[in-house]
Amino acid sequence: MTNSKRYRITFSKTPDMRFTSHLDTHHAWERTLRRAQVPLVYSQGFNPRPRISLGTALPLGCTSECELVDIWLEEECSPAGLLQDLRRVAPLGLHIKAVERVEKRQPSLQTQVIAVEYEVYIDPAPILEELCSSVQTLLDAETLPRQRRGKDYDLRPLIEAIEVIQDNVEGPQLKMRLAAREGATGRPEEVLLALNIDPTLTRSHRTRVILMHRQP
Repeated sequence: MTNSKRYRITFSKTPDMRFTSHLDTHHAWERTLRRAQVPLVYSQGFNPRPRISLGTALPLGCTSECELVDIWLEEECSPAGLLQDLRRVAPLGLHIKAVERVEKRQPSLQTQVIAVEYEVYIDPAPILEELCSSVQTLLDAETLPRQRRGKDYDLRPLIEAIEVIQDNVEGPQLKMRLAAREGATGRPEEVLLALNIDPTLTRSHRTRVILMHRQP
């Protein structure tokens, strides 16, 4: 539809939805948008679907404060009005933070994402010196051979940055920036395994999605 309007929604995925898959999150957005009665643009064909595009998938079990979804509407709407309508019907675990109008000719949201940032909380808290040593060893490595779904790959170039943050309340935490380009996506649990940390003893929280046109 030539007159369609494109909007970008920023939302949080709270602990109530941390085990909701990427596909189920998409379905949750379809239901939320229908309940809000927004004028969605639908695809053509025998099984029309609303034009909705989620950003890069959030690993199962992670929470986030910065997820993105693009929607296309048949008519222009007030971002503030959309925000209010969506918040009214959003399911538990999906907190809508902001709505903005974006240029509809922009590339797809998935192709704009180049990196993501996480904060990782470890329980029980590790010894600070040992964690710092493990991180430095990882950063010094030229390669980090891993295997995902039966395919070999090198994790090291997918780790753009990682550091230890000392928290006086919860103990040492990890902050990491991982590549999230098509065909080159780092996952926090793989980094934790490379550090000899059991991912089941951690909580990963995505804090930032970095887009190509917003790159510092």
